[in-house]
This record gives sequence, structure tokens and C-alpha cells, in this order.
Amino acid sequence: MSRGVFITLEGGDGSGKTTQAELLREWLSGEGRTVVRTREPGGTEVGVEIREIVLHHRGDISPRAEALLYAADRAHHVATVVRPALERGEIVIQDRYIDSSVAYQGVGRVLDPEAVRGLSEWATEGLAPDLTILLDLDADAARGRLDEARTRYDRLEAEASEFHDRVRAAYLGLAEAEPGRFLVVDASRPVDEIAGDIRGRVASLL
Repeated sequence: MSRGVFITLEGGDGSGKTTQAELLREWLSGEGRTVVRTREPGGTEVGVEIREIVLHHRGDISPRAEALLYAADRAHHVATVVRPALERGEIVIQDRYIDSSVAYQGVGRVLDPEAVRGLSEWATEGLAPDLTILLDLDADAARGRLDEARTRYDRLEAEASEFHDRVRAAYLGLAEAEPGRFLVVDASRPVDEIAGDIRGRVASLL
């Protein structure tokens, strides 16, 4: 394999991205593939500090500043983790990427989605995923899962339901616009069924 495969997982908070990313990593590793599992923000030492600011800062952060912070994390992360892994022929499984910024900052924060996308595309020098898995879940159902699992919400999780409804609609619009890149799965289904659908799509890439 001359170039690796770049797989991103997207969806609202509580949709099960972490679980499915780990199940996919386990399956690919069992098939003898070298896998790098990472996330945004927070996939590097710099990213951990940015993650703390954008998700846990106690004061206000303006929407444009928030978008710029995510883009800064993404630029460093792609340059130091993602591209080197792909150049080594490895498989990168990543929790969140550019689509998150378009959905959360572009639409959720009511900025210009195309401007937000352009910022991240500049930051990453145009690196696009080979496959994006969208775990789609009703915002109320996702909140119920978070209520069971969380003792503390981050800044985005704590937003009102209207915010999360906009984010979900944005994700579905992105998937509709690029059906060849996206696999949309109903995240309310059993975990093993979702994992099976994901394995089937990923196998076709390999």
C-alpha cells in the first residue's frame, strides 16, 4: 500500500463514535493492518492544550476564535500525526475532522459554513478523508446517553437542544452532498450491527 487510508468518524456528542472507532481499530489490527487511532482536538500535545481551551474554558470564547482554535489544532495534528502515518501506508481512524467544524462552528454557531470549511482546508493543505462514517442520532436520544455517562458537560455538550438540532441537520446535509465519501448509519441500532456495517464499507476500501 503506497498510501494509507484516512477514515473519520463524525456525529453528535453521545452518538457512539468512540465505541465504533475502537471496534474498528480492533478489527483492522486483527487483520494485520497498522492502525493509528487519534482524535480532534487533542491528538497531539499541542492539541491537548487547545482541547482544554475550546471544551473546558470557563469564560466565553467568541465563535470565530473557537473556529480558529479548532483549525490551529487541525493544522498541527495533520502535519505531525495524520500525514506521516498515511505516508507510511498506515490506516488512520480519527474521531472528528473538518466536517465537525462545518457542523458545529459553521452551522451550530451560525458562522459561514463555507468560510469555516475553507479555513480548515487551508490548515490541512486540502487533505480529505477516504471515508467518513456519520453516526446519526436524534439529539434527545444523544442527550439521554450523555446524562447517563457524564458528571460534567463540556462547552459544546452543554449547548441547548436547538444548537444540537442544527448540528445534526448540518451533518445530514454534508452527507447528502457527498454520498461517495460518507457512510451514514443509524446510531440507535445495536452496537454490533453498526460495527458490521462499518467493517463492510471499510473492507471495500482495502
